[in-house]
Amino acid sequence: MAVPDLRADALPLDAVVKLSIKTVPEARTAENLGAEREGSGVVIDDRGLILTIGYLILEAESILVVTGDGRVFPAGVVGYDHGSGFGLLRAALDCRPVEFGNSGDLAELSTVLVAAHGAAGGASRACVVARRRFTGWWEYMIEDGIFTAPPRFEHSGAALLDADGRLVGIGSLWVSDTLEIGAAFPGNMFVPIDLLKPVLDDLLTTGRRREAPRPWLGVYSEEIEGHVVVTRVLPGSPAAQAGLSRGDIILGIAGQAIGHQSDFYRRLWASGEAGTAVVLHVLQKKMVRQLVVRSADRMEFLRPWRA
Repeated sequence: MAVPDLRADALPLDAVVKLSIKTVPEARTAENLGAEREGSGVVIDDRGLILTIGYLILEAESILVVTGDGRVFPAGVVGYDHGSGFGLLRAALDCRPVEFGNSGDLAELSTVLVAAHGAAGGASRACVVARRRFTGWWEYMIEDGIFTAPPRFEHSGAALLDADGRLVGIGSLWVSDTLEIGAAFPGNMFVPIDLLKPVLDDLLTTGRRREAPRPWLGVYSEEIEGHVVVTRVLPGSPAAQAGLSRGDIILGIAGQAIGHQSDFYRRLWASGEAGTAVVLHVLQKKMVRQLVVRSADRMEFLRPWRA
């Protein structure tokens, strides 16, 4: 198996840039993500289009891009896709872009290169230890996530490059359970680049995917012993307005039982478009209650287009 070459002439590492973001005042995402954020991005065309992980740019008021040689450029938001988690920016850069690879061809035990900007540790080798579904606590789920080890702590927006120096993923999270073996095995989760390809034209044209937005409740949850437990309800969200609370257990949707977080998301997203009324069956204060939540479009709630 080929091993990624770290030589500057072999990989377009100058395409990996630093992002410095400040959010709008009173941003709803500031409590979890901070009002000032830093991460990496990777240039993917010859006109300064930058791909990063989307949570960095939510509710951004200003975005600065710092190149490897220290030049600073302002950037604007081009698009954001909650379904995949990708975000797109554009700045007046002149660096060589990185080419897309095929993340579907990336097998377990492949050697890859994790490339963050220099202040976040630069580039280092890693191994793909798992390809599997990832479910997040913020109403997010993707199939075939890329899990790597050893872990990198400055991972947000880092580029994942295959043995040919092509982009196969973007860094999203530090995780403690890459292998799901019931014991800690820390690493990182990367969003596969193949999830961007079908929606890239939509993001460039309209800023978001063209299909109808999914119903969104504003619930953070965790799967505990086969139960979906509410860990937080966002203030002002549809779930908050319907009376859902921290500690509630979501038992079902529209009469259909759920036992896993993935079940919860599948049934929620299958219930209709954003704005539809979602019937939740909830264990709340030792009583089973039925709550009707008027879902919303997450993009509208989080106001991501302020850059």
